Amino acid sequence: MSKAVLDIQDKPTSGQLITLSFQHMFAMFGSTILVPQLVGLSPSIALLTSGIATIIFLLITQFKVPAYLGSSFAFITPILIAAGGVKNGESVHPGNAMIGAMAVGIVYGIVSLLIWKTGYKWLMRLLPPIVVAPVIIVIGLGLSGTAVDMAMNFKGEYSFLHFSAALVTLFAAIIFNVYFKNILSTMPILLGLIVGYIYSAIVGIVDFTPVKEANLFQVPNFLIPGVHYEFNVTSSILLAMVPIVIVTISEHIGHQLVLGKVVNRNYLKEPGLHRSLLGDGLGTFISALLGGPPKTTYGENIGVLAITRVFSVYVIFGAAVLAILFSFFGKAMALIQTIPTAVLGGISILLFGIIASSGLRMLVENKIDFGNNRNMVIASVILVVGIGGAALRFNESFAIEGMALAAIVGVILNLVLPGREKEVNNLEE
Repeated sequence: MSKAVLDIQDKPTSGQLITLSFQHMFAMFGSTILVPQLVGLSPSIALLTSGIATIIFLLITQFKVPAYLGSSFAFITPILIAAGGVKNGESVHPGNAMIGAMAVGIVYGIVSLLIWKTGYKWLMRLLPPIVVAPVIIVIGLGLSGTAVDMAMNFKGEYSFLHFSAALVTLFAAIIFNVYFKNILSTMPILLGLIVGYIYSAIVGIVDFTPVKEANLFQVPNFLIPGVHYEFNVTSSILLAMVPIVIVTISEHIGHQLVLGKVVNRNYLKEPGLHRSLLGDGLGTFISALLGGPPKTTYGENIGVLAITRVFSVYVIFGAAVLAILFSFFGKAMALIQTIPTAVLGGISILLFGIIASSGLRMLVENKIDFGNNRNMVIASVILVVGIGGAALRFNESFAIEGMALAAIVGVILNLVLPGREKEVNNLEE
């Protein structure tokens, strides 16, 4: 393994700090602002809370884990369900999604407490790849119809002009991801959005009115409980959001393992999975308290670490500060809101496909044997229940549906079907 240019606790020079921090901010920027755009939340709040959540994470992990927290794609569908969809670019009931996200943060805290007291092996046994991977596939494929509709249609009707913008965006992102091997390859989403936006402006499908009307500096649109919405916890909100932690906790563990390999540390032991998970959960809770989407550690920024060999937590902290400052730049935030839906659709085709493919990759990397009927049954049921949109309805306000139901069914099947004992023994070895 090549030597680090700057190790975890190394302090960069002022010039290095600024340039390297900007690099990390741009790496996460495209994905972090895309999630709120898709679910009708505020991009400026998403950016602001990503910086705040990252600082919280660094504090809780004792400045030992150089990870950046951005908006989580796993919660796109749950947010849409909890918030009642999007109308005129805004969530119908955004407060419901925030309440659900706060509950997610609390669950993270409970799990981290259990891990602190009992270790993490029980969690690995509860959430093996045969459960988590198919749910990840469901998340990606379940959103595929939304991505294609955004790419092809304008005001409910097919538009070749808008679809062309989506295709330009898609292929630009693919080219940056596949053909570039330097730092540009870690930012295909942001660069694809930029190329697609320029094309859209040239063909005349961008409305610059919001940019002209926006102030240079503008306070983000906070969404505070008791001020902007009534804090009312319901079972439907909790059931839409909370079960997805089955996936996001597994994603968190995976990121910690990959990051540990990149920086040559064992983060499951030091500072400990309980600390990193608590940092993720508290970051999500504070984000929701302010009106931002749930957070997760970002693979894009891990990619930047791997390429640059700059592991300094001070650089990550600098990126968080820049994100907070940038969220108050009103003209820039207004510019983001002018991104055509088709451009977002084009990048979503790639992103949601990558989510599904990452589930397939997890199955392959863990050598899941589909000659084993047990594995075949678990994966098959999760996929059909999740993608088919199955729902378990008890009354109008109490229902478990879609990927949430698929995740719960997967965990139950893994616990009750025979053959699990061998799986547990292999894990502990």
